[in-house]
Order: sequence, then structure tokens, then C-alpha cells
Amino acid sequence: MLSRRAILKASAALPFVAYATRVMAAAPPAEPITPALIEAAKKEGVVVWYTSADLQVAEMIGRSFEKKYPGIKARVERAGGERIFTRIGQEYAANIYTVDAVSTGDAAQFLVWKRQKWLAAHVPEDVAKYIPAEHRDPDGCFATVRSSLCVIGYNTEMVKKEDAPKSFADLLDPKWKGKIVKAHPSYSGTIMTSTFQVARDIGWPYLEKLAAQQVMQVQSATDTPKKVILGERPVMADGNEYNTLLLKESGKPIEVVYATEGSPFIVQPSAIFEKAAHPNAARLFQSFLFTPEAQQLFVDIGGLRSLHAQVKDKPGRKPLSEIKVMKDDAAAVEAQSDEIKTKYSQYFKV
Repeated sequence: MLSRRAILKASAALPFVAYATRVMAAAPPAEPITPALIEAAKKEGVVVWYTSADLQVAEMIGRSFEKKYPGIKARVERAGGERIFTRIGQEYAANIYTVDAVSTGDAAQFLVWKRQKWLAAHVPEDVAKYIPAEHRDPDGCFATVRSSLCVIGYNTEMVKKEDAPKSFADLLDPKWKGKIVKAHPSYSGTIMTSTFQVARDIGWPYLEKLAAQQVMQVQSATDTPKKVILGERPVMADGNEYNTLLLKESGKPIEVVYATEGSPFIVQPSAIFEKAAHPNAARLFQSFLFTPEAQQLFVDIGGLRSLHAQVKDKPGRKPLSEIKVMKDDAAAVEAQSDEIKTKYSQYFKV
């Protein structure tokens, strides 16, 4: 099985593109959910969805789809983004076409699948109407179904609000030496993306200085908020916003900080496959994922962010429109991933 890096090198003749950075032949027309599509999907009877969404959220989405469209089973296959990427590659290498729809937190994967001509062009009506153009593939092969932020956080029982860091620069204060926990870009796609954005917007010298703060290193962006609520470190330099929000709302002693420089923005696309075993169910399911109903579940149950214009933020959470965010660039992340890992390991000695 070729690695993603090997696949990219082998297909170097086709240039990478960000979501909407070039003008192309028009994407296919927006497709509404019609009785004919529903009937065709019912005849297939099942849709197979590979997703990196939290299991609770993924299963809730699957049950909601089944309730809305009786007679169609949503088979949810939940795994980490890298595991999903490897699995699909192995299956396709063996001419096994199990997956119908996919959504992961690594936008660069969709560029690879599109380059391999594995994705089907399909534009749900809600995508065309309510998802910003910069979050839609210009050829209609994928769109951002959910998003999140990578945030700073602190233990509210160990740090007073007025003393808490408010920016990335604040983390360099000597008072935080030996008191910070941080995740690693070699293990976490979220942290790979956030490291790229921080290095691009603030600079590698910042990360070099942060490394001198005797930072506790963990693997995942889900691990850092856990370390904070356990009191192992009072401050986290990065972590998934959705985990942090859900922990806070469950009564754990943690607070989110949106850095004044901007919070790294993590986009999570969704697509369907050209060789899907259940093509009509795949199109119906992809359309369902972008309905206000499903999008609101991602927000309310999963603590995630929706870019759908009709979806509301959960009361008590800071609206995305009020948060300064850094710009995502999946193609650049993929192109620079080796360099990011190397520099990071050199600075943090891990």
C-alpha cells in the first residue's frame, strides 16, 4: 500500500488546488432530494459511511438518516482520518468498493482522492445555496460538512480568568514554563493543520520559543483538554475546540481561549465515491448531511461548527462570526507536512 506522500509524488503531473482557487468547467447542477432519488436509494437499501466524526455523533447522524428515510440502513464505519485513508487505499488496490460516502478531518485526503479520480461529482442543493463558495470544491467533488477550531485552554480551578493566557504570545511568559501541554503534528491531523497555520501566520521562531517552555508533549488534540481537566498541566497550547466545549458543558473545569492572533481553522469535508456500491443512497446521504437538520446535530451534539447559513450556534457558545480565525490551506499542509514534522521534532526534541 502506497503512502499518501508516495501517491502524491506519483501523481505530481496534476497540480494541487485549494477549494476554490482556480476557474474550471462548471460543477454539475445542484441536485435536490427528489422522490425518484429516494426510491432509487430504497431499492439499494443501505449506505456505507466512513467517518472520523466522534462515534456518538456519527451514530446519531446515522439514526436520523434512517428515521427520515425508512428502509435505508446507514452503516457507520467510524475510525481516525489516517486509518480511513489507508483503509480506502487498500480496498481500492484490491478492487473492493465498499465505501459509499466519506467525511474526515483531513482535507488533504480529498485532494488525493480527487486526483486519483475516485470521487463522484455531486452538489447537494443545500451546498449550492448555503455553503460558502470557498468551502466547495470547484468541480463539485466535496464540500466542508463540518469544521472546528484548534484552541488554547486552561483549568479554571488552577488559573484565574484574569491571569489566563489570551494569545499565543502569552504562552511564552516565564510563568507558564513547565505548565503547558501540547499535541504533536506527527500524530494528529488537527495539530498538523494548526502547526502549519501558526508557523505561516506567526512564524517558526514562535514555536522555537514555545518549545523552550518545557512543554508536556502528548499525541492527540483530544488528549490536551483531558490533561488540563485532570490538572496535569493548567494550560494547553492547542486542542480540539469541540472536545473542550463538550467538557466545559458537562461541568469540567476547563475554559476555551480564542487567541487574539487568530485560532487555527480545521475544515472537515465530505464526498461520495464514483464506484460506490450504492450510488443513489450515497447521493441521498451526502445531501442529508448538508441539511439544516443534520448540520444542527453536528453543532448541538458534537460541539462542531457548521458553515451552513441557516444553522444556528448553540446558545452559550461564542458564534464563529465573532472569532478571529486563521485560513486553512489543505494543499499547502500536504506539501509541507514532512518539513513541519522535521522542524517540530527538532524544536520540541520529540
